[in-house]
Amino acid sequence: MTEQVNGQCRLDKWLWAARFFKTRNIAKEAIAGGKVHCQGERCKPSKNIRVGDELTIHIGYDNRIVVVKDLSEIRKGAPEAQQLYQETAESINKREQAAIERKLGMQGIQTEGRPTKKQRRQIHQFRQSSH
Repeated sequence: MTEQVNGQCRLDKWLWAARFFKTRNIAKEAIAGGKVHCQGERCKPSKNIRVGDELTIHIGYDNRIVVVKDLSEIRKGAPEAQQLYQETAESINKREQAAIERKLGMQGIQTEGRPTKKQRRQIHQFRQSSH
């Protein structure tokens, strides 16, 4: 499945090929905005990644920690894209736990019209606890 020349691949192309982002431009903006870290450090879209690199990707409410298993600069179907990386067990557990907390935290908040002062406090409290 490897479609690169020298065992390296640009980070923005790989994120697009692995289907973390819909377009390369969105991937570039996420990297430039500090939403993607390679080996725990902030990086540039042109960074060459290698097999075995650990990436931290922040998308929406989720933080994913993935290990690069294979390189590709060509976007293919989702099953092939999932073969490019392995998400760590710790990352999966944290994402599932955060999803449960979000569901439980939003149960008492009603969203008809503008929020009341009490609802606004609940929203602020929820947002502070999720970051």
